[in-house]
Amino acid sequence: MAYAESDPRPGAHPELAPDAASAKILIAGGFGVGKTTLVAAVSETQPLRTEELITEASTGVDDLAGIEHKTTTTVAMDFGRITLSSSLVVYLFGAPGQDRFWFMWDDLSRGALGAVVLADTRRLDGCFASVDFFEHRGIPFAVAVNCFDGTCEEDTEEIRAALDLSPEVPLVLCDARDRESVKSVLITLLEHVMRGLAARVSASMS
Repeated sequence: MAYAESDPRPGAHPELAPDAASAKILIAGGFGVGKTTLVAAVSETQPLRTEELITEASTGVDDLAGIEHKTTTTVAMDFGRITLSSSLVVYLFGAPGQDRFWFMWDDLSRGALGAVVLADTRRLDGCFASVDFFEHRGIPFAVAVNCFDGTCEEDTEEIRAALDLSPEVPLVLCDARDRESVKSVLITLLEHVMRGLAARVSASMS
């Protein structure tokens, strides 16, 4: 586990307005999809990580097909922070992907404004449970397809159909290693949340 209070990058801690708002966003998805990488790429501070080495005890339990190089796994959560503007700071909570840790998801999602479901087209079934989780709880979410080699050969509409996503759910391509790419994903999610809030307000006034 590693944690540090500061980040040496210039401008990593923008000045916040006295009345700045904060938002909690959950980062979910299957095992080995890149959640820890995503949080680390965008966090202003050195992120909190709860990674442990993968041991023989996980043989037959954690599916490493397609990610044979993976040597560690998140056993609790990842935590990071990003200031999107002087009036908004976002706290990111990365959820563990293995089903044996799903009991934590209800606690992690409590108070979340929304969620990002990170998907890997090589193992697309790994994010089915995340999509179901947020749909059933009414938590707005966006799906971000992690393009590990910088490209995605699959058509986004085919991915949407495979995940059986509602038309209003954003689906975007991203590189979980790239800060600007991840920021774009978060902004897409926040815009989706705001549209949903505006629609509910409009409906209540009609």
